Amino acid sequence: MTTEANIIDETPISPVRQGAERRNSLEKHLQHRPEPQDLKNRHILLDTTTAPALQAKALELERQRATDNLKKGLAHRPDRESLIEKNILPDSTAAPALQGHQRELEMHMRADSLEKGLQSRPAPDELVKKGILDEEENPLKN
Repeated sequence: MTTEANIIDETPISPVRQGAERRNSLEKHLQHRPEPQDLKNRHILLDTTTAPALQAKALELERQRATDNLKKGLAHRPDRESLIEKNILPDSTAAPALQGHQRELEMHMRADSLEKGLQSRPAPDELVKKGILDEEENPLKN
């Protein structure tokens, strides 16, 4: 009695058959390989018309040009004081994470100060008595 577990494959391994399977496998992989433009978009292939022997040098020159431009830009950037004068940077020594809270606190302090000043201002009648306002300028009489 033979079961499936006892069956042994005794077919010979022929080099011809392996070569055909290998060739089919290679063709299958070649059919699914990515397009050159896809490789260029993923920065695997260089997108250049430069000869392959010169591509490395061209890439090195491009990086050097970018480095030079960056150094030039950094050398000409304005200093902190001029950016503070132009209100680009805040005039604060607080940590950046706290500067928003600092601005909010300053705004509330100004609002409180203004409210306190408005509450203690004299009435228009008093200003008329002191001669600061004319009778026609009194907003309560108009």
